[in-house]
Amino acid sequence: MRTINKIIIHSTATPEGRNHTAAEICQWHRNAGKREVGYHYVVGIGGTIENGRSSATAGAHAVGHNANSIGIAYVGGTDRAGQPKDTRTPEQKEAMINLIAELRKEFPNAEVIGHRDVGSTACPSFDAKKEYSV
Repeated sequence: MRTINKIIIHSTATPEGRNHTAAEICQWHRNAGKREVGYHYVVGIGGTIENGRSSATAGAHAVGHNANSIGIAYVGGTDRAGQPKDTRTPEQKEAMINLIAELRKEFPNAEVIGHRDVGSTACPSFDAKKEYSV
């Protein structure tokens, strides 16, 4: 098993109110040259959690941090004009809290951070490090 020291929160950088599935995102990532979806989990606007990559496999979601991290993406992250915006629904927020709690049991030393904490991006459009600090 991989050593996990980060749980990295992402958005799909898609407009608020428009749901997408892990299968759709997988196709986007394949079109961009990846083997499969880059995230380990995708949280839909209704709070549904879909599996992406196996947690035993390094992700393709945060350059330089994939080997030792788990990637979670919530669907959304931009307003209708494509500008960064925290678009999480109450259902997504609850699902993410529950998912992170489960992952912390499996990876107790993992720090929860946003993609913006390790890359030049606004993703996930909110301060995940602050929101999910223990």
